[in-house]
Amino acid sequence: MNSRQTIKLFSVVLIALSAAFVAFIGWPRAAMTQQTSQKSQATPTIDEYQPKSTLVTKEHKVERAKFPFIDIHSHHWNPTAAEVDQLVKEMDTINLRVMVNLSGGTGERLKNTVAAMKGRYPDRFVVFANMSYDDLNTPGFGKRVAERLEQDVKNGAQGLKIFKDFGMELKYANGQRVHVDDPEFDAVFEKCAELKIPVLIHVAEPSAFFDPWDYHNERWQELKEFPGRARPPAKYPPFETLMTERNHLFAKHPRTNFIAAHLGFHGNDLERLGRLFDANPNVYVDIAAVLAELGRQPYSAHDFLVKYQDRVLMGKDIYEVNEYKWYFRALETRDEYFEYYRHRHAFWRIYGFQVPDEVLKKVYYKNALKMVPGIDAKAFPE
Repeated sequence: MNSRQTIKLFSVVLIALSAAFVAFIGWPRAAMTQQTSQKSQATPTIDEYQPKSTLVTKEHKVERAKFPFIDIHSHHWNPTAAEVDQLVKEMDTINLRVMVNLSGGTGERLKNTVAAMKGRYPDRFVVFANMSYDDLNTPGFGKRVAERLEQDVKNGAQGLKIFKDFGMELKYANGQRVHVDDPEFDAVFEKCAELKIPVLIHVAEPSAFFDPWDYHNERWQELKEFPGRARPPAKYPPFETLMTERNHLFAKHPRTNFIAAHLGFHGNDLERLGRLFDANPNVYVDIAAVLAELGRQPYSAHDFLVKYQDRVLMGKDIYEVNEYKWYFRALETRDEYFEYYRHRHAFWRIYGFQVPDEVLKKVYYKNALKMVPGIDAKAFPE
């Protein structure tokens, strides 16, 4: 081999070695970059992780209720004539025959709300009165509330709504918390029995709101979005204390019909709710804003609604006409694993728990007709 060939061969080897060296030096960095990229993609935050289901199954999108229904739990503060007109148009699209406005107030405000809603559409709306706590710390408060309520009923109210601050945040002048079963309010609840009007009462919040706000709490995301919904023991009475007081109230006034809002916050423990029903024939519940609780346990929800079909009422809470269809789908179909409309209430998906038509009629309207005076039953099927 001559010197020219030797030099050429040496050059080729040198180039090959250089390329191999560069590749060897660069490999760890490339590997680390790839691993870092994979790691960042594989660890989204709890808010970012929104998996898309690959499940292929039959779907039944129910846009309109099978039967006309009564929404026992809605809120409309000081509605205008234009707002009421729009409400009726929207109600007609989903077969919502009667809406119960729980935010009627008392006195002049109650009269104005009745005029705006029932005055314009007497068969489409029901208005509940509310307590005023302005004179809470003046002796004789309960009797005055009972007198005001009697006048509110004369002015068109068809029930009483007790808001959630009652028993949890409401306080007397001395700083003492108002207890749900305080004797001061006995006159009010007995007046409801006398007037034959129901009391829709909101006591406490979901039990998870009273638990430590950590990554084991299934309502963590909602508490992140609304930190004020947390009920830490330093500021609020325990969940079980509120339940004990509430149940004592129910038992103390057996002639008064109570509707415990939001499945009485026992949607995660239907056996416990059943025991509450068994012990108190005067207690009912609505399903407002707790559909996700029923939808994650379709077999139990179905059996519970069949067993206690006379005690459960349809309700929505926050009014949005396009959200009712989730209730229809859950109550009327056996669809599987579909998304709930409000992610903060449920990071899980829900299932339909289709109930028989006779049960559906009771939930949709028959139980409300039985409890709320003054609704025209002729607008509903037998």
